[in-house]
Amino acid sequence: MGMLYIVPTPVGNMEDITLRALRILKEADLVLAEDTRTSGVLLKHYDIKNHLIAHHKFNEHGATAGVVERLKSGQTVALISDAGTPGISDPGFYLAREAARAGITVQTLPGATACVPAIVSSGLPCDRFCFEGFLPQRKGRLSHLESLKDETRTMIFYESPYRVLKTLKQFRDIFGGERQVSVAREISKLHEEHVRGTLDEAVAHFEETEPRGEFVIVLAGKENKKQEKTSFKNIEI
Repeated sequence: MGMLYIVPTPVGNMEDITLRALRILKEADLVLAEDTRTSGVLLKHYDIKNHLIAHHKFNEHGATAGVVERLKSGQTVALISDAGTPGISDPGFYLAREAARAGITVQTLPGATACVPAIVSSGLPCDRFCFEGFLPQRKGRLSHLESLKDETRTMIFYESPYRVLKTLKQFRDIFGGERQVSVAREISKLHEEHVRGTLDEAVAHFEETEPRGEFVIVLAGKENKKQEKTSFKNIEI
């Protein structure tokens, strides 16, 4: 039996990749990439001349059986996404599940992901949190948000620049304008910034400032009497 390595790649700064990740990518018999063009830039940067095969949400169900057979034959396969850890709002779950079901060892390397820096930098409680990822774009979106109204843990959402203002307005309508939020943009990149304040303040900020880049929204949970209240006096960037 071979081994499936799930390898995190940088979400911004190229230097965020680990030494172990670089070694695995060099030694693997095959590297599966969400987008071979994007991953090709990373591999070229580190002079890794390995064979890349596309493995993404549009072909993973059809391609997984063949990958599992390669693993059964003894090959070492590394799975990477465009940025961050495969399986976290990216392809990876299906292959990991099928490989595990086939008795193949699956190892995930520790490494980059956007959600952890966003919540740790947010100033909101990070001892207990729930990861929501990308919300449904249409069907079930509002009902899902309604189901989170009483969630006391800090919540983490991913959002595109095209929907971030709409999402913040929906949050304001459902959770209330005074709910604390931290909106992180371009994690680990040159223009990284964090907008902290109430939902009212965050909405006002992005109505005046066009959202650009990739966003992580960290939303405070519903307060209970035992919790210490967290607040930002003014909008902070």
